[in-house]
Amino acid sequence: MSAELKTSQYSAAYAGMKENLPGQSLAWLQALRANAAQQFADSGFPSLRDEEWRYTNVAAIEKKLFVPAADRTEVNAEILAEVQAQLLDGVWAIVLVDGHFSTQLSRLEGLPDGVVVVDMAAALEQHSDSLEAYFAQAVSDTENGFVAFNNAWFSDGVFMHVPANQVLAKPVQILHVATQAGFMANTRHIMALESSAQATVVETFVGCHDSYCSASVTEVFVGQNANLTLYKVQMEGEKAYHFGGTYVKQARDSHFQHHNFAFGALLARSDVHTDLEMAAECDLNGLCVGSKRQHIDNHTRINHLQPYASSRELYKNVLDQRARAVFQGRVWVAEQAQKTDSDMHNRNLLLSADAEVDTKPQLEIYADDVKCAHGVTVGQLDEKSIFYLQSRCMDTDSARNMLTFAFANEMVDKVKLKNLHDKVLQQLLLRFPQAGIQQDWL
Repeated sequence: MSAELKTSQYSAAYAGMKENLPGQSLAWLQALRANAAQQFADSGFPSLRDEEWRYTNVAAIEKKLFVPAADRTEVNAEILAEVQAQLLDGVWAIVLVDGHFSTQLSRLEGLPDGVVVVDMAAALEQHSDSLEAYFAQAVSDTENGFVAFNNAWFSDGVFMHVPANQVLAKPVQILHVATQAGFMANTRHIMALESSAQATVVETFVGCHDSYCSASVTEVFVGQNANLTLYKVQMEGEKAYHFGGTYVKQARDSHFQHHNFAFGALLARSDVHTDLEMAAECDLNGLCVGSKRQHIDNHTRINHLQPYASSRELYKNVLDQRARAVFQGRVWVAEQAQKTDSDMHNRNLLLSADAEVDTKPQLEIYADDVKCAHGVTVGQLDEKSIFYLQSRCMDTDSARNMLTFAFANEMVDKVKLKNLHDKVLQQLLLRFPQAGIQQDWL
């Protein structure tokens, strides 16, 4: 069956539920949804013909016809136990179950005056004017089919607004939990920090072992001299499909750090795009750990729009068995963006002869007074290093394991929240529970 027919099936299925989506009374949102629905009907999901999707085939999502959960999922003992296992201590938490906000599971008491952290459905009623100013300003429907799809059919999400000069004493955790086979969780987030505000956000994705789909789009606005650190930990079920897009606007002298950990899902795609104004700073880090037949795609874009901005990027992939990773990173420097300082690296460790990585770093520079560099490495464990450890009375398996975890641990050590660091480390050990590994090594 053709992609066009499958796309029309999606449009037909969701047209029947659009009246149940939040924000029905907002003319601006209804116009945005209608335009996005038409954009999706015209273009569908991305295909291998699209240059930025040439290594990632999402045809399986078209074939399965995932349907969003129309109603809120009733919280049972199993869901409660999963949430309790994933929530971090000492955070404000907002929990989304199958794409819908759960009042019962969230913990938002004690937020400072003026700080807004609320589910998107409620925000459309209580903060519609603020949302209209932000919505679809960091990313447009034409970015790709998943963004248009999300614009039209998001069911819930999170709106976070931190006023000027406010420093959040605790992180905010957004926990996505998928519990139903064959369903789609379609969420939309807006995060806005005014001038000189500071915040840390942890976004966590977990799910059941059945086949389902998570689609989440986040728009981020970092004001002048503001500082936002965003952690994303994707631990979806082994049959899941995941799309996550984070699109950032950075004002003058702002700071944005993003740490992206991809452990789960059968097929996962993560986009991180940011626009830097004068003297803004951006730091993108990522670790992908894949095994079996996982396919994990990370796509980054850093646009230097004005002078004196700086960016640093380091993504690592560790792949075993028949796993495949994709890294496409692009740094674009505008003609007026003199004195840009940018450095991008992608490093890949293949533990199996069947593992595969496609890496495509790009520099597109139109200014003449810049400092820009990129580098890529793809290889297996160094036999000389293995031999060295063997000469120190270590068996071969333990030597290989120590070198593997040392390679990955550089990214884990960038996590500054102790309880999150331990959870990420635990996930790393679960993916490669080989003999000889001790957690205190890391």
